[in-house]
Amino acid sequence: MHPFRIHGENRDAQILVTCDHASNRVPGDVNGGDLGIAAEDMNRHIAFDVGAAGLAVALADRLGATAVLSDFSRLVIDPNRGEDDPTLVMRLYDGTIIPANRHVDAAEVERRLDTLYRPYHAALARLAARRDDTVIVSIHSFTPRLNGRAQRPWHVGVLHSPLNDRLSQRLIARLRAEPDICTGDNEPYSGHLPGDAIDRHALQKGRHNTLIELRNDLIRSPAGQAAWADRLAPVVAAAVADLDHAMAF
Repeated sequence: MHPFRIHGENRDAQILVTCDHASNRVPGDVNGGDLGIAAEDMNRHIAFDVGAAGLAVALADRLGATAVLSDFSRLVIDPNRGEDDPTLVMRLYDGTIIPANRHVDAAEVERRLDTLYRPYHAALARLAARRDDTVIVSIHSFTPRLNGRAQRPWHVGVLHSPLNDRLSQRLIARLRAEPDICTGDNEPYSGHLPGDAIDRHALQKGRHNTLIELRNDLIRSPAGQAAWADRLAPVVAAAVADLDHAMAF
């Protein structure tokens, strides 16, 4: 199986939708396809961004855009981390020990980079390079509450880097004008990590970008994913149009 999937590859849209944590799949060549944790843990946010894949595909459809999605669990190797990041292969996440990762050595990390991480990033890079004006819209989800932490009030978080936050700021303004949406500005956490996917494919390439986080209880079902794609698509399109207009002057 491929370590990524592409939806709507032949679409020629300015926007490229990405989903770094789309899947909780563990390839068979990684500890026999089992990380040694309970199925309930593999179905929560520590293994993937719950609901993000369906939302990314639905949003791409409404925008007439291409979407590229990973097809391996972030617990196997995290495509939204730099290759030298110490959290690239997690041994403990939100209170859960990952047995299959406890004794992973450098050779195994390199193998996972070669078979999973690097092919995903190569596909993303190829798709982003098709147009000079590509805008990257990265879709993620967050849990309503981490273990032992306070409840998170936001429906949507827009994450961004000060290196290029022009699209994100326009998107935040438009989302905050929408009724009944609580929008976080770099919430529930900061939006920039050196070497992450946005840094690698947008900031380092001079591309406009934004990272949208949906609270995962809102998009667990296909109906929720479709409803939020309906809400987000016109707002995202308008924010990109705002940016294009501003850049023209």
